Amino acid sequence: MRNNYEFTKRKTFLRTHLQIIIAVSQLISDVALTGSSRFQESLSIINNFANSDKAMKSTAFPGEVKGLTMRIRTVLMATAQMREHEKDPEMLLDLQYSLARSYASTPELRRTWLDSMARAHLKNGDLSEAAMCYVHVAALVAEYLYRKKLFPCGLTAFKKVTLNIEEEAAMKEDAGMQDVYYTEEVLVDHLEVCVEALWKAERYELITHIAKLIIPIYEKRHEYEKLSRLYDTLHRAYNKIMEVIQSGRRLLGTYFRVAFYGQGFFEEEDGKEYIYKEPKLTGLSEISQRLLTLYGDKFGPENVKIIQDSNKVNPKELDSRFAYVQVTFVKPYFDEKEAPEKKTDFEKCHNIRNFVFETPYTLSGKKHGGVEEQCKRRTVLTTANTFPYVKKRIEVKGERQVELKPVDVAIDEMRARTAELTKLCSSQEVDMIQLQLKLQGCVSVQVNAGPMAYARAFLDDSKSNSSSSKKVKELKEVFRHFVEACSMALDINERIIKEDQFEYHEGLKSNFKDMVKELSDIIHEQVTWERAGKWGHTFFIHI
Repeated sequence: MRNNYEFTKRKTFLRTHLQIIIAVSQLISDVALTGSSRFQESLSIINNFANSDKAMKSTAFPGEVKGLTMRIRTVLMATAQMREHEKDPEMLLDLQYSLARSYASTPELRRTWLDSMARAHLKNGDLSEAAMCYVHVAALVAEYLYRKKLFPCGLTAFKKVTLNIEEEAAMKEDAGMQDVYYTEEVLVDHLEVCVEALWKAERYELITHIAKLIIPIYEKRHEYEKLSRLYDTLHRAYNKIMEVIQSGRRLLGTYFRVAFYGQGFFEEEDGKEYIYKEPKLTGLSEISQRLLTLYGDKFGPENVKIIQDSNKVNPKELDSRFAYVQVTFVKPYFDEKEAPEKKTDFEKCHNIRNFVFETPYTLSGKKHGGVEEQCKRRTVLTTANTFPYVKKRIEVKGERQVELKPVDVAIDEMRARTAELTKLCSSQEVDMIQLQLKLQGCVSVQVNAGPMAYARAFLDDSKSNSSSSKKVKELKEVFRHFVEACSMALDINERIIKEDQFEYHEGLKSNFKDMVKELSDIIHEQVTWERAGKWGHTFFIHI
């Protein structure tokens, strides 16, 4: 430290400062040095040496040494917290992320902690989050090379991979980039790691964006074998995309709103809400049990309660003797402008930050009632970052609510049924079992109370209801689309069934005709729909 300070003509020993912090961070990034008394003693000895150096007494050197040892102690304290939360994967990653963020201006330190986070994610089986850590590291290196005019593009090249990449713009030109020796070769190594990680995470659509950065380098170097392997990876990735689109069996995550209540237990986490991204088809009971066990081990099982009601919690009404965790299933939410752009299942799970859940209620105070009185509250939550991210939970930063009246609920439910049927019918490989289940739920007499209950309640002008004529007209139009979707589903079912299901299909057709006849009687007009003929002609059918 002293030599480096003298070398800079007694201005700073920044190079040694950074090297020491990087070395310490690498040593403790896997929670190895936590609580070492000898390590703490060595920091005190270094401070004492600096203060007792007579030649340096009138300089800034002792103060800079003190600043360095304080920064090392801060890292050690954070690592001590990590050990405390070693069995809490979300909190552990949050602490590692806070260290990575504190070193945003220093590439090598940030890379150290992002690498550590990636290892933790891999250990927990969170492959998308591990891949995002590697993408951020690659973007960090690319941005460094771009600023040094050694690479044609920086972090902007990664925006199609993740919108969170702007975080890597915090690198400082002066202090942060000193003593860093990134090269094009280092970047290629990191990009290759990204390709492998994205493949394991089943995010095949993103591989092409990374490949576009590697291919020009391979071409410039005439590395044809590597080019061949990379193009083969791209070929397999595109085949995988087609495969999962056809099968619909790729599941990129399930989401939950998790809120914490209890100042005495959660401290600064009290009152905070997060969106948790859980693996594939995680159920509400599964994540609730995991969190109950996790916080039960931490605070005692008798002191933890799970709230599965989605209503707004009033902390003043809660018993301060308990720690409360509220868990609610949420779905990605897209407004009218976004929805048409999100065509594939992948697009509906990538770069998303808005989530929705609905709470049923009636004006009489009951949760559920008849269709004429059933309302629901739609809550849209907005997170601080987009999923997937370098963490599997992101704090909620915004909330808005929409109240749906009974007729709005009817319109919403019927649109959802129509969309489900239409999606099944438009699949390249129609799932016959799912199609028949949906059809049965739409047209069978036993459950016909669903769609037809809405028609009887809001479209029958013989009954007085408070719904506006505009809403009634909108619901009529939704029912027309619903009838068309049912007709299309019946046509497809007729084509794909085997002989032993002919009688079952005839029953569905009969129920459909009865439903359409009743609907025509209610709205006093013949309900018609388009139906493709055998030779591609279009007929208008009416009952």
